[in-house]
Amino acid sequence: MKLMVVGGGGREHAIIRCLKKNPEVTEIFALPGNGGIAADAVCVPIGATDIEKIVAFAVENAIDYAVVAPDDPLVLGCVDALEAKGIPCFGPQANAAIIEGSKVFSKNLMKKYGIPTAKYEVFDDLESALRYLDTAPIPTVIKADGLALGKGVIIAGTRDEAKAAVRDMMEGHIFGKSGDHVVIEEFLTGPEVSVLSFTDGKVVKPMVSSMDHKRAGDKDTGLNTGGMGTVAPNPYYTPEVAQRCMEEIFLPTIAAMNAEGRTFRGCLYFGLMITPDGPKVIEYNCRFGDPETQVVLPLLESDLLTIMRACTNGTLADTEVKFSDKHACCVIWASQGYPTSYQKGFELTLDPEAAEHTFVAGAKLAEGKLLTSGGRVTGTTAIADSLADAVREAYRISDGVHFENRYRRSDIGQRALQALK
Repeated sequence: MKLMVVGGGGREHAIIRCLKKNPEVTEIFALPGNGGIAADAVCVPIGATDIEKIVAFAVENAIDYAVVAPDDPLVLGCVDALEAKGIPCFGPQANAAIIEGSKVFSKNLMKKYGIPTAKYEVFDDLESALRYLDTAPIPTVIKADGLALGKGVIIAGTRDEAKAAVRDMMEGHIFGKSGDHVVIEEFLTGPEVSVLSFTDGKVVKPMVSSMDHKRAGDKDTGLNTGGMGTVAPNPYYTPEVAQRCMEEIFLPTIAAMNAEGRTFRGCLYFGLMITPDGPKVIEYNCRFGDPETQVVLPLLESDLLTIMRACTNGTLADTEVKFSDKHACCVIWASQGYPTSYQKGFELTLDPEAAEHTFVAGAKLAEGKLLTSGGRVTGTTAIADSLADAVREAYRISDGVHFENRYRRSDIGQRALQALK
């Protein structure tokens, strides 16, 4: 089987490594891929949002199955365009990908169908939003409606911060058109949990839970990033919480999307907060999370391609989805200065053990050498019988990743270890 994976980050590297385990797979193309992914797939320099060229490539190369991994091409209708040419895909069509593509849509969906989430108001003009913030409870959460590379959410601790965030989004257009509409919602408290799930639009089979570390600095200080590391499973996601989530959130969400004529097939990501009132949805993503994928897929014991095809074909109920009961930790090496400004172009080398356990997110090949090309450069994942061992091993192995200007958090997994005590 010839496969095509759309995307070019650490998440896609983890997906490709997992797909390669299937003996039926003869070739994997990554569009565009990156310098590190080139060790595991044929990288093709076609951007993830260039739908026309992606479709043309898939047709010309007789691709048997495509995986569309990032949010942008999903929201733009990449799956629709490929399926129109008879190429089966893993990922939702555009009318279902809106669950991530529009915060306003997803919040209204939850309100309409009684799915637990934070209280909120939606604004499409600046003055109304500013007036509302004169009396809104503080702290509050400001969200740009559309996609913003995972950075369109501001937690404001004061009224001035909240108003500045709204002005930046609606007047300063720091997230482009994504900030034309904003959601202002109540600030929830409690541990956060990420749950990725496979669905064929009828049944939901959750993957192992995980905990992301979004802030750039130790002890959750500094700016929000795309994620500085992850652990799985998340100790706050107990069997009791999982049961409530299935009954109150997961299945109702799938039913709601079906009722709206927007059947969701693929990976639906639930960003949850375990509040004193029970689990609530912070956000939905229409795809695998990054870097959660780098700890979740290494724990998958069933065959990924078989599961993905079952999601496409509507046969997930009859398909085994089994995860190891071990623990995983992923430690990210980023470029100093990320997520704001940072230098690129440093040579990246990996010791043999590190290469085996590392997913490359931001690197390009130039004259046979790997050079850094992004903010998050690598994610190194270790699996062990205990979380403490997985954390220790992830740090030890990631010492074998070398490039100038690198930085990592030193406390990935510490919150989870405290929770286990």
